[in-house]
Amino acid sequence: MGDASDEVPKKSLETVVKSFTQAQVKINTVDRNTFQENINRYLRGTPDDAFTWFAGYRMQFFAEQGLAVDISDVWQQIGGDYTPAFKAASTGADGKQYFVPFTYYPWAVFYRKSLWREKGYEVPGTLDEFTALARKMKADGLIPIAFADKDGWPAMGTFDIVDMRANGYDFHISLMAGKESWADPRVKQVFETWRGLLEHHQTGANGRTWQEAAQSLQQKKTGMYLLGMFVAQQFPEDERDDLDFFAFPEINPQFGQDSVEAPVDGYMISAKAKNVDGAKQLLKHFAAASSQNIATGLDPGTLAASSKADTSGYSSLQKRGAELVSQAAHISQFLDRDTRPDFASTVMIPAFQRFIGEPDDIDALLKDIEAQKVNIFR
Repeated sequence: MGDASDEVPKKSLETVVKSFTQAQVKINTVDRNTFQENINRYLRGTPDDAFTWFAGYRMQFFAEQGLAVDISDVWQQIGGDYTPAFKAASTGADGKQYFVPFTYYPWAVFYRKSLWREKGYEVPGTLDEFTALARKMKADGLIPIAFADKDGWPAMGTFDIVDMRANGYDFHISLMAGKESWADPRVKQVFETWRGLLEHHQTGANGRTWQEAAQSLQQKKTGMYLLGMFVAQQFPEDERDDLDFFAFPEINPQFGQDSVEAPVDGYMISAKAKNVDGAKQLLKHFAAASSQNIATGLDPGTLAASSKADTSGYSSLQKRGAELVSQAAHISQFLDRDTRPDFASTVMIPAFQRFIGEPDDIDALLKDIEAQKVNIFR
């Protein structure tokens, strides 16, 4: 089945699967990084019948390789439960559906309300206000921004949002598709803006996991953290109501805060599945509002993808997350989902880690990225 290795999502998946009675399901849990790095080999070997994966480009990639089963027939039954945007994110380049959306979660800047109240902090609307707030936090003895990139993917979220705020959604998606040069002055500006913010981030990020960074926010050692809503998984239940967020501030008034990053997680069927019918029944079960209600009830860091899901039981954080996404003009998936998986893992993970370690060599870094990109996107 793939990734649900942390305690909260693991319990959530087990509970949803337990309520499926049409076939016996064995859950095979692999940690996120191992699973993502070996997915290609896994799907070509002896994969499980159904596996968890991501909407958008990364789903299309495996559909095009012939590694996933066309589930357009499943969509004829579940289509009415999803918005056109979710259906589009589940559709391959050939117009067929290969993916069932289960949950999604927005990325934003998270903070503890009690700490902010105590210190008199206010939500920043612009980059200048954000930087001024970071300086104030530092003066108050806090590390302003929690940061971790040992896992390789968290820094992608920072790049994505700074790029969309500075250059807009269309340029960002075009860059992800290999259609723009990484040596473009607009990309350089993103890295320069990011470099200006790095001094306010936790140092040593390449040696820290996202869970450790989230715990520093929970322990009030850091003032804010740009991450997905799953940051809530690292907070004890009685402290989750103290967690709040704001959309990353405006950089370029032309784009304001019109884009939000909200990755969609769901399920696919491997082309080598032994029981395709059983797997299709399981995917219909995942599409059911009742299943997604169970998941979002147990995992406070997720929102239901189904339009039929009951949101009345959402926590205040979940309600605000759903509102943030519904108001966005553009929704990106995440760098490692909006571009080719091989480019994301072999080029961008090491590039971001190199930048975090040596932020002063931007020109050489971008030249290297572009040279490798040209090779991959031939």
